[in-house]
Amino acid sequence: MSSFSVNGKSYTGNSISISNGKVIIDGKDVTPDSKDITINVDGDIQELKVDVCNRITVNGNVENVKTVSGNVDITGNVTGPIQTMSGDVDCGNVSGSINTMSGDVKYKRS
Repeated sequence: MSSFSVNGKSYTGNSISISNGKVIIDGKDVTPDSKDITINVDGDIQELKVDVCNRITVNGNVENVKTVSGNVDITGNVTGPIQTMSGDVDCGNVSGSINTMSGDVKYKRS
């Protein structure tokens, strides 16, 4: 289980998604009142699915990453695929495929 910070408010869980402006952690709606969304994750998570956010920082590993718009910084590794439409991804090693339409992906090569 990881700890999440959504615009400064703390939560715990295993997966996070942002869809249609709603922030969902393990199936629970934790959407902040603000339109600007910044998320920090401490620990490993299974899935990161984001349609729109300002920035996401994950201090740990992620199994799958899928974003539409927003920058993602991952201090650990990605064990599955990365898919992004618009936004940069910066991470450790990537075991899966990487697909992007508009954005940079920076990762460590082992």
